[in-house]
Amino acid sequence: MPPFETTPHLSTLSGISHGFFGRRGGTSTGIYESLNAGLGSGDSSRAIVANRKLIRNAVGADDMMSCHQVHGAEALTVSEVANDRPQADGMVTAMPGIGLCILTADCVPVLFADHEARVIGAAHAGWNGALKGICAATLDAMEAIGATRSNIAAAIGPAIQQDSYEVGPEFRDRFNAQSREHDRFFMPGQGDRYQFDLTGFVQAGLLSEGVGAVDNLGHDTCAMDEVYFSNRRRNHRGEPDYGRNASVIVLNG
Repeated sequence: MPPFETTPHLSTLSGISHGFFGRRGGTSTGIYESLNAGLGSGDSSRAIVANRKLIRNAVGADDMMSCHQVHGAEALTVSEVANDRPQADGMVTAMPGIGLCILTADCVPVLFADHEARVIGAAHAGWNGALKGICAATLDAMEAIGATRSNIAAAIGPAIQQDSYEVGPEFRDRFNAQSREHDRFFMPGQGDRYQFDLTGFVQAGLLSEGVGAVDNLGHDTCAMDEVYFSNRRRNHRGEPDYGRNASVIVLNG
């Protein structure tokens, strides 16, 4: 079974399994070594299918759903696993056995669960989707099928951390144009550059939305090269492509 991380609040919920997977314990080779779950990558389709089966079995899911992520703010309700990959960055379900799988390689994966209502969710929060409100959209979709916001526990998984996330002034301006309060997530860097705290921004947004609890794993995908895939790191190295990390949550039984 491939190794994976869990977070405290979600781990206490009976009947719900989750896992944040990195690059270890799979079948892929080369730049995709070894647990690449990315259907949109250039890896061997046979290896990707085998890796996704390993991930699905590790969390006890009967099937697994992931979307064509477009850095937007649309969350869909899943009642069955689609044959294609619909465009969305959030998913929610009340159906047991379906693993909701978010794919990332620096963006923020967020897993959600309302234990009492038996409703789960998952979101892909890149900077653009986070700014547009993908987490709020996912919470809204969970409430639409019976969840209560104050009962929802959220878990922020491995993502690029502030020390690794250098951005320019125009990037900071986009956030400050929405609210000057966002400026607290930018730390001065070298020259006119800034270091952006994406996971901190997502966490603050979740708390402002009134969720019951938020865990933040704090793992840096860019810095932890033996553990996670990272798009920014592959850009630094000039590699042609990159694998994707999987973050999965499922209602059991």
